[in-house]
Amino acid sequence: MPTVHKVAAVQFEPIMFEKERNVAHLLELCEQAAVAGARLIVTPEMGTTGYCWFDRAEVAPFVETVPGPTTSRFAELASRHGCFIVVGMPEVDEDGIYFNTAVLIGPDGIVGRHRKTHPYISEPKWAASGDLHNQVFETPIGRIALLICMDIHFVETARLMALGGADVICHISNWLAERTPAPYWISRAFENGCYVIESNRWGLERTVQFSGGSCVIAPDGQLIAALDKGDGVLLSEIDLDAARARRVFGEAVFLQRRPELYPELVTDTFSWNPRDFFGLYGHEPLPTGKISRVSVAQFAPVDDADLNLKTIESYSRKAKDEGVELIVFPELAVTGLADPAMSAQPIPGPATEVLCKIAGELGLYLVCGLAERAGDLLYNSACLIAPDGKISVYHKTHLATEDKSWATAGEGWTVADTPIGRIGLMIGHDAAFPEAGRVLALRGCDLITCPAAIKGRFSSSHAGTDVTQPDPIPTGADPHHWHHFRVRAGENNVFLAFANVVDAKRGYPGLSGVFGPNTFEFPRREAIVAEGAGLATALVDTNNLDSVYPTNVVRRKDLVSMRMPHSYRGLIKATASNYRPAPNAVTRS
Repeated sequence: MPTVHKVAAVQFEPIMFEKERNVAHLLELCEQAAVAGARLIVTPEMGTTGYCWFDRAEVAPFVETVPGPTTSRFAELASRHGCFIVVGMPEVDEDGIYFNTAVLIGPDGIVGRHRKTHPYISEPKWAASGDLHNQVFETPIGRIALLICMDIHFVETARLMALGGADVICHISNWLAERTPAPYWISRAFENGCYVIESNRWGLERTVQFSGGSCVIAPDGQLIAALDKGDGVLLSEIDLDAARARRVFGEAVFLQRRPELYPELVTDTFSWNPRDFFGLYGHEPLPTGKISRVSVAQFAPVDDADLNLKTIESYSRKAKDEGVELIVFPELAVTGLADPAMSAQPIPGPATEVLCKIAGELGLYLVCGLAERAGDLLYNSACLIAPDGKISVYHKTHLATEDKSWATAGEGWTVADTPIGRIGLMIGHDAAFPEAGRVLALRGCDLITCPAAIKGRFSSSHAGTDVTQPDPIPTGADPHHWHHFRVRAGENNVFLAFANVVDAKRGYPGLSGVFGPNTFEFPRREAIVAEGAGLATALVDTNNLDSVYPTNVVRRKDLVSMRMPHSYRGLIKATASNYRPAPNAVTRS
């Protein structure tokens, strides 16, 4: 069977109360795409009716069953052209419950549907949370999954679909409040090694400005094609072989997952007031929190631990002069990258003795990566060194191919409470796995530190948008519009201090940064080292535990609390290959 298929994303501005006009226009656009050869055509969320409905009574005249009159009209078009179409519409079921629904229609009729699982702000006034979780539909043009707008904020949704074998995720949306193509869309394609076809609406509806930016995103996070504003059809191609490779940073990440470390993903620790929850029964209350200055240091470690320690001391002194309380250094910053097995040191040992001296003299917390020798075992480790000399050690749990040549994988997570807040540790390749950051967020971390030595591309620019947005949402050019590790911070409502190696000759791009817990806050609370060696410093605010229900997002963790963990069981099942059928996969011929 062919593996390359032409696809289309339809961008459209529906008008509320004009359903017939909307359906007719969408059919015209789909016809245009089909005539151009598109085998898969994706249309926007609620494209048949518009989006900003006040309550059930207002939307009631426009809801339909599936199948129903509207799906029949699209089914006729799909049959005539031998294509597949995704339609967004308000659905009513046999019990009179309304859903925000995406329907996949093929040449033989309805293939399947997805009901939006994470309704956005006003939608619960009329729509129930979806109950058809994480389906993957087998078709002659590949394995297709559906997500609707807010769903894609949650790492678990796309991950489950990718584990279920999805070649392409059709994401239909009414996205707003930022410049698009949105970083979340790109990260979901990138971290799962699959295509995302994004169909977003544009235009103004009931004072809400929608962002447009419909696009097709490749499994490596590259934007293949994008449409900024206006009604239109965006054509591109997908190659199923590229998706089925399941590669991230060149690594077979689905084979490197550690499901035995993920059981917490089916829990929901932020469904209760975190102040009371984490201190319940006298157990590990969250630190009070404070406003602190946190830095990341970006440099290229050499093959001499003594020289690296001098570099670490120099950056530490500079950071202290700037009022910094915690500084994070790259992966293997102490022992170097060349031959970790030869340079490995014990913990505690000579290197950590020097680090403790620096931390104590300067009153700083240090996070440093090093190769650790523990008896007959070697670990890729990170140490959190406190000013009082206490050492918290984390062993990298997700090993890349290069790590496996010398290191043993760690068997658990490390979390440490400090006056700055609750700190979790990851190392480099760990951050390629959305499960890792999520577990640390569920454990109540305010800040995740990530010493890294990551090669390759994980950021891209934006030339600017012609869509007018209300202040303070930026619309101009941005050299770091998508930064995968900014997304990691925002999706978990944590601060993330990412310290990467910079060495262009060896493929390390740097782009270290301290990223804030809300990716929709402008101006962003972050700092990035764009080029060369240097420091990036940002304010980290973990205050606000004194209130009954925190107003500080890092303590409240909105996106973490809105998860639907009862549907996440598939994340903790072992994966025997790069993809497998999902437990509730729907197969269609």
